[in-house]
Amino acid sequence: MAEAELLLERSRAITLNGRDKRGRALVRIVGKYFPARALGGRAEAALRGYVRRRVLPEIGEREFVVVYVHSLVDRGDNFPGVAAIRAAYEALPAAAKERLRAVYFVHPGFQARLFFATLGRFLFSSGLYEKLRYMSRLEYLWEHVSKGEMEVPECARRHDEELERRPLMDYGIEATDRRCMFDAASMDTSASLHSLRCIS
Repeated sequence: MAEAELLLERSRAITLNGRDKRGRALVRIVGKYFPARALGGRAEAALRGYVRRRVLPEIGEREFVVVYVHSLVDRGDNFPGVAAIRAAYEALPAAAKERLRAVYFVHPGFQARLFFATLGRFLFSSGLYEKLRYMSRLEYLWEHVSKGEMEVPECARRHDEELERRPLMDYGIEATDRRCMFDAASMDTSASLHSLRCIS
C-alpha cells in the first residue's frame, strides 16, 4: 500500500461501518478526517487506490450505500476537492457503481447544495448524481440507517446541535460564525457583503 493510502487508513476518513435499514453495507466517509493538506496533490490518486484496494474488497459483491459526513469540512484542510471525488467514483468498476444504491450527504452547507444543484449534473455522471440524498440533520439519516448502527463522529453531533439552536444556517441566511450573520433585507449594506463571504 502506498504511503498516501496508509495516511488515509490511519485517518479513518473512510470506513466500512455497519449496515443501513435494508441490510446493505455502509461506507462512512468523514470529511473532517480527510487528510487533504497532508496528501497535497496526491489526494486523487490516494483516494482512487484506497477505494480500489481497501474498500471494495471489504464490501465484496454486496450492495452498499455511502454516508458522507460534511460537518466542519474546511476547503484548505480536509476537503479533497470535487475532482478527487469524481475520479474515485469514475474509477469504480461498473459492477460496483451498480451496487452503490445511495450517497447520503450529511450536513451539506449552502455552498455545497448550490454547487451540486448548478454544476453537479455536468461534473458527475447521472448514476452518481441521481443517488445523492441530502440529509440536513442526523435525524433524517436515521430514517435510512438505524441510530446505533453507524459510529457518528463528534463533529457531526456538535454541528447538529448547532443547527438545532440556529436553524437558519441550513438556508445560508446565518453563517456558522456568529459575527457573520446577515439579514436578506439588508443586502445593500457593507455588513451584508462581509457576511456573504463568511457563508460556508
